[in-house]
Amino acid sequence: MSDTTKSTVTKEKADGTPEPATEQAVDPRLLVRQQGFAGYLSDFKRRVRGGELGSIPVVIGLIVIAVIFQSLDPTFLSARSLSDISVYTAGLGIMAIGIVFVLLLGEIDLSVGSVAGVGAAMWAVLSVTHQLNDLLSVLIALATGGLIGLLHGFFFAKVGVPAFVVTLAGFLGWSGLQIWMMGNEGSINTPSNSLVQDITGYYFSDKAAAYALALVAVGGYLFALLRDTRRRRTARLPHRPVSEIALRTGVIAVIAFGAAYQLNEPAGARGLPLALLIFLIVLFVADFVSRRTTYGRQIFAVGGNAEAARRAGINVEKIRITVFGIAGMLAAFGGLFIASQQGGATKNLGAGNTLMNVIAAAVIGGTSLFGGRGKILSALLGALVIMSIQQGLNLLGMASEIQYMITGAVLLAAVVIDSVSRRTQKTAGRT
Repeated sequence: MSDTTKSTVTKEKADGTPEPATEQAVDPRLLVRQQGFAGYLSDFKRRVRGGELGSIPVVIGLIVIAVIFQSLDPTFLSARSLSDISVYTAGLGIMAIGIVFVLLLGEIDLSVGSVAGVGAAMWAVLSVTHQLNDLLSVLIALATGGLIGLLHGFFFAKVGVPAFVVTLAGFLGWSGLQIWMMGNEGSINTPSNSLVQDITGYYFSDKAAAYALALVAVGGYLFALLRDTRRRRTARLPHRPVSEIALRTGVIAVIAFGAAYQLNEPAGARGLPLALLIFLIVLFVADFVSRRTTYGRQIFAVGGNAEAARRAGINVEKIRITVFGIAGMLAAFGGLFIASQQGGATKNLGAGNTLMNVIAAAVIGGTSLFGGRGKILSALLGALVIMSIQQGLNLLGMASEIQYMITGAVLLAAVVIDSVSRRTQKTAGRT
């Protein structure tokens, strides 16, 4: 049973005389904001006891990773190193956002790497080989990834083929298409000053760019908090006190402006990376869709209980098809990031550990493999963990096989935490 708090309710009879007082059970989560920081402390303890860990494990993990690698190599937290991590995180994080959507349905997509390769190959063949307009080539590459995802979703939702089998077939089939598209050359170099090259190669040297982005982020966050508080106050619901709003905004401001300073001021800093800006925009849009739109709520409903969602009038097939379409488009977008980093499209782009890293980023960040639970922010946190580990090991000169083993261990730990958390919540009666 969930914890409850008793509140006394007094009603009046028709003649105006009061009825005997009665007690009504009140969910303590509704009283947290009225009790101030003491309420939040008790609510935090209740959540931990109930297995509702949220992003706590991954945040602690990031802190531990930073401390360990900084102690082993003082350049790990340098401006250049952090800038590289942000750029490498962008492509992986964008693909992980698509996987988060799929995992929210309780499904999996094994074709991410090969779809990324097809997207990069499509852009390279059109833009470089056939001299098509660069922007148009990029848009066609993204559309190709989206159509591939919709095809996966069609076979899964309409035909009834398990998503695991459909995307596994896609993993093999699209890899073959990628090799065929690249032809005998095997690789196509990225032209200088092209859009794809600039994705990861362009930096805003003007210091105002990074600080302006930080200001927009803090201002947007404050506006969202004030808007939510006003709406809850109007509806006479518990709302955040001014002290909490100030504390939350202050923490975000320290993080945002601290990051802007690191990108701008220290020796070796290159300014705000375009890759980071693109990733944050995609992250914000995806988060808004998942949390603030009817479509996003329907995704959670289908992932939580597809049959109940169907009986509630949700078009389950449409949700499933479109979610795989989103994942395919973001996979192709991530392929362009990889092509930008590698200097061109190749036959094996998206192969190797790409699929493992993308799925690991989503799961390590806190998205449940069992569906119906997770946040788009998971893609950012999980990608940061993986890229931080890789950057640290690269600085130490560790071999790639060591990176695989450590990343695999972190992924296993994340799944174990998720499983234990779900079991704890069931025991506590919260699911």
